[in-house]
Amino acid sequence: MGTPRLISAAVRDVQCGEDVVVVQPCNLYECSLGSHCRVGPFVEIQKGVVIGERTKIQSHTFVCELVTIGSDCFIGHGVMFINDLFQAGGPARGDTTKWRSTRIGNGVSIGSNATILPVSIADGVVVGAGAVVTRDLTERGIYAGNPARLLRRL
Repeated sequence: MGTPRLISAAVRDVQCGEDVVVVQPCNLYECSLGSHCRVGPFVEIQKGVVIGERTKIQSHTFVCELVTIGSDCFIGHGVMFINDLFQAGGPARGDTTKWRSTRIGNGVSIGSNATILPVSIADGVVVGAGAVVTRDLTERGIYAGNPARLLRRL
């Protein structure tokens, strides 16, 4: 039997604005956090991700490559961002040309356990807990369900 290769979670090569708080353990690398951001424990933020100022990311959230989150956002517990749509019937297996990007506007709130596929979400949108966002949300409002649908305009 072999011995596992252990890789520790780390916060490395992160560009931060002023007064950023990261509660460990976390795995953040090669990303950018705006001033006054807060990141809860057990969060992973991958390389190239950009998080705007005053955004709060709660525990157990996964933010994959190619995601941009605006300023003044709230990302609830256990939110999953996806960049691989399994277009060939399975994972891209490292072929990053098959990945797609996600853009979250300013003032967006995403409820706990939501899943966000590669989409664009307009400023001021509220995504309900457990929602699955499969297409662009272009209008300010409250969205919920699987797939997420507009419940009410704001």
